Amino acid sequence: MQLHDDQLPIDEALVRSLIDTQFPHYSGLPLRQLDLSGSTNTLFRLGDDLVVRLPLQPGAGAAIASERHWSDTFRTRLPVALPETVAIGSPGSGYPETWAILRWLPGDRPGAYESGDPPDPVRSRLAADLAAVITALRDTPLTEQAVHDPRLRGYRGRSLAEFDPSVRSYLADCRANEEIDLDLDHAQRVWEQSLELPGSGHPGPHPVAADRWYHGDLVAENLLVGDGRLSAVVDFAVSVGDPTVDLHGAWELFDPPAREVFRQRLQVDDAAWLRGRAWALGIALGTFSYYWHSLPARRRDRLAMIRNVLDNAS
Repeated sequence: MQLHDDQLPIDEALVRSLIDTQFPHYSGLPLRQLDLSGSTNTLFRLGDDLVVRLPLQPGAGAAIASERHWSDTFRTRLPVALPETVAIGSPGSGYPETWAILRWLPGDRPGAYESGDPPDPVRSRLAADLAAVITALRDTPLTEQAVHDPRLRGYRGRSLAEFDPSVRSYLADCRANEEIDLDLDHAQRVWEQSLELPGSGHPGPHPVAADRWYHGDLVAENLLVGDGRLSAVVDFAVSVGDPTVDLHGAWELFDPPAREVFRQRLQVDDAAWLRGRAWALGIALGTFSYYWHSLPARRRDRLAMIRNVLDNAS
């Protein structure tokens, strides 16, 4: 599936060539592409215990070494498994980016919560587990180097006011898509009300959230569960900034009782909770703007997310 205009051509023959050339001790292992590949990387299962990750776009290979560094840094601090890089490959065989071989992490992706489904105690356990991951991230001391590293300053750690132009563009794209059956006027009102919240970055005497470590994309497709508990975060990129965005997955993953468990474990005040809800709204709209046709599984999860937001805001 073509996701990006500048997407790199990657197929099994290319991956086999890269492995045979650079890591011949893995040449005899079976190789198959996974349907679970996301929008940033494509994944190939290598034997029983390994997975090959290849960036889909030019320039994205820089994230391979970064994820290895931060996964190793946080591995002993977080209560779940993180990706473990076995080897980093170089450009070759016509492929221009750095790529990686990682340990295979067992588990299943949690399903999104659909509005109206009955509460499930498993979701409350998942909420407690995810809150523990976020707490461990936030409690990790920031180094001076991290605070001043521009590579760690992503847009999801900035204010809602800075995200506002993008959200308005997403809304316009969604209004032009006749397939989107959502109350976009309601969505716009919820978003605009969020811009008045303390900490939103809107002009006025509002406090600015303190910098913390945050992940930014703790949603179903980046999590693994086993035996009803959170077992791993499979896409581990961290940033520095306002960590409120790490609340947004609650609107995709959790039923209302589980959402309350999540909020209580994190001791989130009203303003931060509603800013997290606003992030869920904006990120869902961005998915519809860019991936409506190309990533149906992500579209389905984000539809659940935004419907949960709008139901809660009614």
